[in-house]
Amino acid sequence: MLTYHPGGSLAHRLDPRTKLLAQAAFAAAAFAHTTPRGLAVLTVLTAAFLAAGRLSPARAIRGYLPALPFLAAGPLIAAVNIDVSALSAGIEPNAAVDPLLASYRVLLILFVSAVYLHTTPVRDSRAAIQRLVPGRVGRLLGVGVALVFRFFPLLRADLRRVREASTARLGDERPLRDRMRLVGAAGIRRAFARADRLALALRARCFAWNPTLPALRFGRADALGFVVVAALVGAALL
Repeated sequence: MLTYHPGGSLAHRLDPRTKLLAQAAFAAAAFAHTTPRGLAVLTVLTAAFLAAGRLSPARAIRGYLPALPFLAAGPLIAAVNIDVSALSAGIEPNAAVDPLLASYRVLLILFVSAVYLHTTPVRDSRAAIQRLVPGRVGRLLGVGVALVFRFFPLLRADLRRVREASTARLGDERPLRDRMRLVGAAGIRRAFARADRLALALRARCFAWNPTLPALRFGRADALGFVVVAALVGAALL
């Protein structure tokens, strides 16, 4: 699971607002240039982002492993041509080109977001969102992001422990439907239990909509980040 890891890399030193703008600009450029040449340039830029955050591509892939089957399914489904009237099926490789480029575009965007998750504390993310989006809407978004970043890894860990406990009790010998039902039901029960404990903990700590957040300051490294953002925005517009 991709979570924050302290470090001294270039991406760690950047202000979270700079990294959020860089993500948005990268996504805009990727959607504007979903061509082999454009994605090749963006691949080099993605490698630079990964190096700036000292995050290996293998670790980023492991963090997004559940999403990879969906990215691979699009090109495969598009390549299959089924003729209902003739009751025949064939493979058209050319039909898979555009979906393949689109899936690869999404993969690059996920890599860039992985660098953000790896190098940005949850409290800094909340502070950045609340400063970029003013008012109660920004506070609501900040709270939502903070809770998701903290809650989702716990849910995944609970599901992993449920599967391991089921396997230890020879649950892997049950039919697939029974395994899905047992793991799903146990996971939902644990999720509701964690939600109840979270609500109690928030009340016990006098949860506030406007807490004291960490101070955010742009540094010298952010100047390079703004140059990258400007270049990506220019590429997206042109």
